[in-house]
Amino acid sequence: MSDTTASIDAQSNPLLAAWDTPHQTPPFDAIRPEHFLPAFERAFADHTAEIAAISHDPAEPDFANTITALERSGKLLSKVAAVFYDLVSAHSNPAILEIDKEVSLRMARHWNPIMMNAVLFGRIALLYDNRKTLTLTGEEQRLLERTYTRFRRAGAGLKDEAKARMAEINEQLAQLGTTFSHHVLGDEQDWFLELGEDDRAGLSDSFVAAAKAAAEERGMPGKAIVTLSRSSVEPFLQSSARRDLREKVFKAFTARGDNGNANDNNAVIGQILALREESAKIMGFPNFAAYRLEDSMAKTPEAVRGLLERVWKPARAKALADRDQLQALIAEEGGNFKLEAWDWRYYAEKLRQAKANFDDASIKPYLSLDNMVAAAFDCATRLFGITFAERKDIPVWHPDVRVWEIKAPDGSHKALFYGDYFARPSKRSGAWMTSLRDQQKLDGDTAPLIINVCNFAKGADGQPSLLSPDDARTLFHEFGHGLHGILSNVTYPSLSGTSVFTDFVELPSQLYEHWQERPEVLQTFAKHYQTGEPLPQDLLERFLAARRFNQGFATVEFVSSALIDLEFHTQPASASKDVRAFEKAELEKIGMPQEIALRHRPTQFGHIFSGDHYAAGYYSYMWSEVMDADAFGAFEEAGNIFDPAVAKRLHDNVYSSGGSLDPEAAYVAFRGREPEPDALLRRRGLLDIPAAA
Repeated sequence: MSDTTASIDAQSNPLLAAWDTPHQTPPFDAIRPEHFLPAFERAFADHTAEIAAISHDPAEPDFANTITALERSGKLLSKVAAVFYDLVSAHSNPAILEIDKEVSLRMARHWNPIMMNAVLFGRIALLYDNRKTLTLTGEEQRLLERTYTRFRRAGAGLKDEAKARMAEINEQLAQLGTTFSHHVLGDEQDWFLELGEDDRAGLSDSFVAAAKAAAEERGMPGKAIVTLSRSSVEPFLQSSARRDLREKVFKAFTARGDNGNANDNNAVIGQILALREESAKIMGFPNFAAYRLEDSMAKTPEAVRGLLERVWKPARAKALADRDQLQALIAEEGGNFKLEAWDWRYYAEKLRQAKANFDDASIKPYLSLDNMVAAAFDCATRLFGITFAERKDIPVWHPDVRVWEIKAPDGSHKALFYGDYFARPSKRSGAWMTSLRDQQKLDGDTAPLIINVCNFAKGADGQPSLLSPDDARTLFHEFGHGLHGILSNVTYPSLSGTSVFTDFVELPSQLYEHWQERPEVLQTFAKHYQTGEPLPQDLLERFLAARRFNQGFATVEFVSSALIDLEFHTQPASASKDVRAFEKAELEKIGMPQEIALRHRPTQFGHIFSGDHYAAGYYSYMWSEVMDADAFGAFEEAGNIFDPAVAKRLHDNVYSSGGSLDPEAAYVAFRGREPEPDALLRRRGLLDIPAAA
């Protein structure tokens, strides 16, 4: 590409031009789908040239000309990719999704020769082998170790034939992961259930308002619909008195990616698992789980299975006892049918109302989205001294997105935080945190741009969005991830924010959930959306008392999914060629109650099949929960959930340290000891429950 062409491209393509927006944020209002491929082309070329310069540097390898140079490379690629993947997940359209198919392949083809570059790896390995003789800071030592590990695990030390095959596998996996996620999104976009007046029995006014807003979003004004967003499905299953409609919604939700149509994911899963198994064996591991877990806190599949089975036994026993109570409740009401999976949430809610005198509908009017956002921000202010102010001048990718500027305790600019909270057809399901730019200090302070994306139901006709307790907990969870990025205080981008082991990354998020359900927080921020009245004391007490209700169900649907993930990646890929048969056999093996479904059936299990970030790693949420249940105890022991000394240790060793510390050392530095394993079972009310037959 000539300098003249490059200049014209930079002027006409906002992804290649300097951003003169506030805090150099992406100019989403100017970015079009056709800008991405030329921007990626330039970014790939620039990065390739940067890597070549490092590899062929005639000077003796040292930390600056190799490791630091690697950290400085690929800035344009990171910039373009962050914007692109935000849109793919949060606000896609057919043009973006079509580009995604090409970009996923091009991305793999770009990174393969870098991560398997023998000359580059030779420079890194030389430094790693001599690391004890180098004068490095603790963060530099950690970066050298992580860089060496990353290249080694990518196959940089393999022979040429093995490298070539690994490159082919990586390309195929990239395409298959993209196909998997597009299939799930396709099924979610294609299906909805229209609710006539006779179909609304049991549904709250707030749910109907949200169903009308969902219809409006799909161009169906005046209608009300249930979509396949979890925030629509779960409250419907919990409150709809129409058993026939509950069954219809449940079956559609659990059949995503498994309908035998153009969006079917069964064959895709088989191909992904076979390729992962082959790649693990090329790397010298017996299976993909062994490969993946080598670079984690857990270390081995056996350690993961040990934790999951320890939790599974009391959780299953509790779920079976609850099942019997739900079946008895059906009989008491004169129902002559067996409890099914689409009945569980409905009758569990009835049982909770009877036993704990509490239901979600009674507290939702006090949990408006705006108030829960304010609560999450206030807790961060009280813990870490940061402050929040909404900005209306930052370009966003959808009108619903809101942006806040975050300032450090000294009043200096710290970060920008984007909140994209509402479900819409252009957004994939679920909730997640990501970034448009990570914090670093390599060449001056770079402030992060952090995103939270959720799928809450929007209120209709100007009414606020009202959250269920689960929704409110999700909001705090994702903001906990957000704080991990916001508070990051490291020098090198590869160690920034959430760049930690998968089974440690959920600690900051799950720990932050604890503040959402504390009386000190709810008494201040849980106010009725119409009257402004605070949450009544008796309702607060009933909510707190009901928190452990249905924990057997919640734990079983999660742990069963984690066990299925582990089995997919420890057994030979040939064992799961028939995905449905494999799923059925594994659930029978663990004694899965027929009345409970997996939280994520395989054909929609995006955590492990849309990419490989959580492949053989879904257990991570529970591994982190062992730590988070124990970690909050530090505040309880101090007698103040905002204790300044405990908060400072948490900030310094967990939230701000990114990947610069070994996670086990980071936890011990915060807590003063290793986590106490029974804290998880105690928190879920599962301690000392006898195992069922």
